Amino acid sequence: MRIGLSYDLKMGVTGQHAVDDALEEYDSPDTVELITAAFESRGHEVVRLGGGEQFLDNVRHEKVDIAFNIAEGRGSHRSREAQIPSILEMLDIPYTGSDPQCLAVCLDKPATKKLVAADDIITPKWLTMASEQELRCTAWEDFPYPAIVKPAYEGSSKGIRFTSLAYSAKQAQKEALRTLECYRQPVMIEEFIDGDEVAVGIIGNNPHRIVGIMRVVPRKKNGHFIYSLEVKRDYLNLVDYECPAHLDPEAMEKLAESSLKVFKALGCRDFARVDFRVSPEGIPYFIEINPLPGLGTYSDLIIMAKMMGWKHKEVIGAVLDAALERYPQCVRV
Repeated sequence: MRIGLSYDLKMGVTGQHAVDDALEEYDSPDTVELITAAFESRGHEVVRLGGGEQFLDNVRHEKVDIAFNIAEGRGSHRSREAQIPSILEMLDIPYTGSDPQCLAVCLDKPATKKLVAADDIITPKWLTMASEQELRCTAWEDFPYPAIVKPAYEGSSKGIRFTSLAYSAKQAQKEALRTLECYRQPVMIEEFIDGDEVAVGIIGNNPHRIVGIMRVVPRKKNGHFIYSLEVKRDYLNLVDYECPAHLDPEAMEKLAESSLKVFKALGCRDFARVDFRVSPEGIPYFIEINPLPGLGTYSDLIIMAKMMGWKHKEVIGAVLDAALERYPQCVRV
């Protein structure tokens, strides 16, 4: 097959950025090389479509059988992850991963929480506010603390720092105002669940396959642990990964069940990563889902898959195979 690879590189986005983590979700050339090598090892030809305007130019001139999409989209729009799939659908080009509607919904954290809560998935309490005026009118004292303050439409832990954990109404207000000013989007204040940080990887469609259930263990725990941007940037020194997670069997069963339920409820396809906090009582609290998880060697989905015995190229191949089940016309006998 001729596979088009759509992606956004950190070095491919120029200009001034208001925050230092603006390009955090974009990929490195190494990831593109690894994915290319995975497909070539299976005898496929890879066409690098890139992202942004480069993608627009390439996708109309290069004939591909299917697009393997890892592009995060451009700008800070809450629907940015839907940009490339929307174009591919308009051009009637098969592609991997979730559809535009799913991607747009899942990047909107408050909207996602409303949907999963309606499906009886337990999620921490939250507030959302879009302006300084709303900040002033909010009943801060009635909210449970500590609480996490985060941008409403970001991934890759963008905007989640050591300072994001607020222990009082006054601290939450201050951090919420900073987040509003820096990220120019609504801010979400979420009840902090003091427990284990757990990620669940899923690949496939009907049936969906749990790749692994991974616990993130801080090497030094001084107070409450949050899987912040600072931690992710220095993960080799600050945390250990445990997969399978050493949790109570009942908690593991609940995590698997909840993950698959969320995946199906939100209409995800092919692959995703679901994040939870597990309370000391063993109750999984849904935090968010990433239907377009990173596929670089440093990404949680790849880390857990390798710990479960997968090779990197096998993960890439499994995602492609899941998509091909939806597009039998792409498979040449």
